[in-house]
Amino acid sequence: MADVTEFRDLSPTALADVLGRGQVMDIGVRPLWPAIPRVAGPAFTVRCPPGDNLMLHAAIHRAEPGSVIVVEAGDVDYALAGGNVCAVAQRRGIAAIVTDGVIRDLAEVRAMGFPVFARGVIPIPGTKKAVEPLNRQVRCGGVQVDAGDIVVADEEGIVVTPRARRAQVLHDARAKSAKEADETLDTWEEAHRARIDKILGKYGAL
Repeated sequence: MADVTEFRDLSPTALADVLGRGQVMDIGVRPLWPAIPRVAGPAFTVRCPPGDNLMLHAAIHRAEPGSVIVVEAGDVDYALAGGNVCAVAQRRGIAAIVTDGVIRDLAEVRAMGFPVFARGVIPIPGTKKAVEPLNRQVRCGGVQVDAGDIVVADEEGIVVTPRARRAQVLHDARAKSAKEADETLDTWEEAHRARIDKILGKYGAL
């Protein structure tokens, strides 16, 4: 089976070309500070109901090093995490947090260089009352995510590879990337123009 670390060599763009739109999170879930390095790791999934962040705070002590914590948030009105939570996650070797919710203390998170992908920032924290099971199926950024799925994220976007397909996806994405690397711009331009002209011709638009 493919090693998760091998996915770090593949951009979200290369993976998206293989997986299709359904495995790509929407543009609202984005890096919260500039030049975030690419992260790749198995998903540790969390669901937080509206106004509550208890289970994310629990997850940072339970996720294995190298994990990407993926959080289905109940709203964007209360922060799921702040500087201390991200600092502990970083210290424990967690690769990143990806959520369709919001966080706070962005200046601290940026200064420590911990990768967070979210919908934004708000200074008010949620409560800690709602207990939910960890590592169950969640929906984040429009994508269904199961524990152990491979999450690859950088400034180009966030792509989720289902764990059962990871070996085949890795093979196909590598093959496509290698083919593109061997292609010169002149060759690409020639093929691209021929393709576009063919499509236009089909519609009588040449």
